[in-house]
Amino acid sequence: MGEEIDVAMKEVRKQVMEKILANGKRMDGRDTSSFREIKIQKGAISTAEGSAMAQIGETKVLAAVKFDVMTPFPDRPTDGVFITNAEHLPLASPLFEPGPPREDSIEMARTVDRAIRSAEIIDLNSFFIEEEKVLGLFVDLYVLNHAGNYTDASTLAATAALMDTKMPKIENAAIVRGEYSGPLPLKDLPVSVTFGQVGNKWIVDPILDEEKVLDTRITIATTEKHVCAIQKAEGWLTKNELLDHIDVAFKNGSELRKLLQS
Repeated sequence: MGEEIDVAMKEVRKQVMEKILANGKRMDGRDTSSFREIKIQKGAISTAEGSAMAQIGETKVLAAVKFDVMTPFPDRPTDGVFITNAEHLPLASPLFEPGPPREDSIEMARTVDRAIRSAEIIDLNSFFIEEEKVLGLFVDLYVLNHAGNYTDASTLAATAALMDTKMPKIENAAIVRGEYSGPLPLKDLPVSVTFGQVGNKWIVDPILDEEKVLDTRITIATTEKHVCAIQKAEGWLTKNELLDHIDVAFKNGSELRKLLQS
């Protein structure tokens, strides 16, 4: 009975949203292609090698960067290691529960990781120390408040944290903690734009109530010059819809990069 009520309520909410969207507006007054207000704070954690807080509307994500000396992967003996982890803190939403990483937190980490890795903004070859020793760079993401679209907030937080990152000083093949050789060089700034479909309408940056009724959700990450990652969570879309979304992702991406650089 409970599941039947949930399905019925979802359909009612969806019908209400479709009527609002038919007039070109959304529940919070935005048009279909606009983000909520965005705030970015670099250096949010003074003890991290790099950190940032990104807020989209009421959605908040914290990113922290750390380095360690690691053994390289066998197929890339001179390349450093880059790893992204994500955690959905139970305090962020009643939807998040304590325990092992959830499937959606793993998906979020992979989307952000792929955006940064495919953008090739970090020269991992410069992380080589000596035979069988390289630097490992870890980006840890924490969703602090979930009000919808934590993926785009996570990409913003991760990129901003990398912009804030300082390269550790290396002596005798070890990290000298608290001493740095300079900023982490970055070749570009990847950002992502998430689209959701409600009925026959597409929206950007869905809030939590919109996410609950989406038929399709897709995230497109871009640099200034190219698409570096696409992650489709559910549903389907046409080739023309995808191409339209890519155009919007570049347009919004340009504005997001301005915020990162300001």
